[in-house]
Amino acid sequence: MGRFGTFLALLASACACGRTLAFTTGGGRSPASPASLPARADDADAKLGGRTTRRPGLVPLAFGPGGEEGGPAPADGKKKETTLDRIFGPKLFKTVTSWNGIHSVPLVPLRIMTGLLMVHHGSEGGIGPANFGSPEFQGFVDFIMKPYFGFLPGSLEGWAALHDYVEFFGGGLFAIGLLTRPSSAALLATMISAVYFHLSADGLQGFPLGHVQNYSYNFEEPLLYALIFLVFWFNGPGPLAVDNLIYNAISTEEEEE
Repeated sequence: MGRFGTFLALLASACACGRTLAFTTGGGRSPASPASLPARADDADAKLGGRTTRRPGLVPLAFGPGGEEGGPAPADGKKKETTLDRIFGPKLFKTVTSWNGIHSVPLVPLRIMTGLLMVHHGSEGGIGPANFGSPEFQGFVDFIMKPYFGFLPGSLEGWAALHDYVEFFGGGLFAIGLLTRPSSAALLATMISAVYFHLSADGLQGFPLGHVQNYSYNFEEPLLYALIFLVFWFNGPGPLAVDNLIYNAISTEEEEE
């Protein structure tokens, strides 16, 4: 008969045994349809003479989408997601529809550090904003405000002081998440002004592929800041913010599911 014939005979015998086992555990029902097989061990019970007895030794079988045996099936019928599935599976290409829960965690260091950096930017010429008479503050007026913002009405020193106040106090409020949306809007305006200044003074600096002299990417930093403030202006502060405590105290709206 040969080894190949022996293998075919063993394979046929295994298939026959499998069909017989499936037919027996199904209570005499045909195994052709997974829906006809017991979904739970309780389905193997038989009512005899008004009493319910369990047939000994019966184990329910779990079938896959095609009716094949596949061990115990999950309660919801879905394959359990593994860590590799989360990293390399379809979710690699999915955009989250809500920034709640774990998705909101990166917003906390982003908001705090951005706000603290703005406080640093607003300390023009010393500790605190708007240090009138200091060389740094006066240099800001002479070399930035007068050449590029001379069209503004009123005192240019006043506008320079307003710029410092917005970055210093607005950055502090932004960091702790208090009045986040108004702070974001005001800081966004200052960053747009900074982008305008750098583009007026230095142009695009060869953006996006050209070499930048002295590796000083001038307009890119305020542009990134502006985009960050735009995000928080639209979406609010995220977790660990004072605004959340105020909202919970005064809001009459029901929480969205």
